[in-house]
Amino acid sequence: MKKVFPFSKYIVPAVIFSAVVILSGLVPLLTKGINFGIDFKPGLVADVRLVNPVMELTYDGAASVAVEINPWNVTLVVSGVGADNETRVYPFAEYATVGDMAGAMAQVPGVTARALDAAIPADALFANSAVASVLSATPYRLYYSGEGQLTDVEGVRTALAGLTDVSVKMAGSGIDEVFQIRVGDSGDGRTSMDLQQSIVTALADAFGADNVAIIKTDFIGAQFSGSLVWQSVLLVLAALVLIWIYATIRFKWDFALASVIAITHDALVIISFIAWTQMEFNTVTLAAILTIIGYGINDTVVVLDRVRENARLMNTKNFMDIVNKSQSDCFGRTMITTVTTLLAVTALCLFTTGSIHDFALALIIGIISSAYSTIMITSAFLSKTRKNWKPDDEVKDLPKQKSTVVAFPDGGQV
Repeated sequence: MKKVFPFSKYIVPAVIFSAVVILSGLVPLLTKGINFGIDFKPGLVADVRLVNPVMELTYDGAASVAVEINPWNVTLVVSGVGADNETRVYPFAEYATVGDMAGAMAQVPGVTARALDAAIPADALFANSAVASVLSATPYRLYYSGEGQLTDVEGVRTALAGLTDVSVKMAGSGIDEVFQIRVGDSGDGRTSMDLQQSIVTALADAFGADNVAIIKTDFIGAQFSGSLVWQSVLLVLAALVLIWIYATIRFKWDFALASVIAITHDALVIISFIAWTQMEFNTVTLAAILTIIGYGINDTVVVLDRVRENARLMNTKNFMDIVNKSQSDCFGRTMITTVTTLLAVTALCLFTTGSIHDFALALIIGIISSAYSTIMITSAFLSKTRKNWKPDDEVKDLPKQKSTVVAFPDGGQV
């Protein structure tokens, strides 16, 4: 027979502990607020690389020459007056180095291609997306992804110190490594181009205009970001309501409400953690909260199902004896599920960066909270709703068994 743990003895301390943790989250919420990401806050996000250029292209002619770069080749599109319309493709497989590619591009009439580092591999070239790709007398610069950045995150933050509401972090790794810079929209009427130019100007002053390459930019307007916040709140509430409806159909109302309170507790604990750590709250963080809600209800439903079963089997007037027995029966399963899931999520947290790291970190807090709430928070709620519980409340719900009469040859019956 499994040992029965007296979980009910720790209900009051558990409730006090949970209340302190959740209410403590109000301190950073009221003083600092939530660190909303660009998804929920108006402003501009720019992915930037700070590297030396490896090739310069210029054009002196009447036609138009545009540059296109993809993972397989570089293309020059020649069109307009004074030239035959043509597309010249320079595959990386054929032109392995910057020197080889520059020599081939120089064969186009009017195009001057200068290799600043001829030995650099050509298969990881990229351009500054903030500069027009049509060649002119002003050098059009190509950069190499495999080259190390000219500075680190702190150096970029120092360079942008003159801007307001700026955050900088490193995203990606290897050749995909970029500085992700977010500048909030203060509502003073500045456009996305104004915000982008403020970033470029500050970085150019610190590291040189030739060494700043904008990879991509995203701009979120104030109206859109505000509506997205409310949609996210409604999404979480809708998930809780649907889970409550499902649990009500499967169990009784108090069991259903206990499960919803437990997963709501988990969501609030994650929000408190986010508020204290000032982790960026974005769509990935929202996905972590919804993931924990789904994860937590699964474990809670298993425990409540065992509570319902033991309520029909155990002959006791103290409902907490049933809860203690049910929680003890499921304790091993809860711990094994929690630990094995934590191992996978912890590995994800340790060996990733950026938004995936934040997602994994939020999941770690949520998984620990889920195991705790399944055991203590559901027990605390049921201890109140089933205070005047009677064994007949469950026995009368058992399906009636049909009796079967067996007749024997001698005329006897059973």
